[in-house]
Amino acid sequence: MFEVSVEETFAAAHNLRDYHGKCENLHGHNYRVLVTVEGKTLDGTGLLVDFVELKRAISEVVARLDHRYLNELPPFDVLNPSAENIARYFFEQISGSLGTERKVAVREVKIWETQSASATYRL
Repeated sequence: MFEVSVEETFAAAHNLRDYHGKCENLHGHNYRVLVTVEGKTLDGTGLLVDFVELKRAISEVVARLDHRYLNELPPFDVLNPSAENIARYFFEQISGSLGTERKVAVREVKIWETQSASATYRL
């Protein structure tokens, strides 16, 4: 099994609903997201997936969230914008944008809110 990972960053504000603590107040993070895809076979060039293609898929999701108030954006206008839910959102969005014709799948997405606090989503 081969794995390829790409990391990206973005800044966004949020607050957690139904949370009793500091994070119920509006605040922001400089998020870091690491997306890892996996597959069993390489293409004719010897690549699992082109880094450029994976970066493009991540950048499209980042562009929707960067420098925004997450609580106002679907699905976070209903779903709490926790690190866990943001990781799942990236997973689902990137899985859809890579297409089903490729023999790669998103393995996991890890989101850091700070240098020492992260959440991971994988199937």
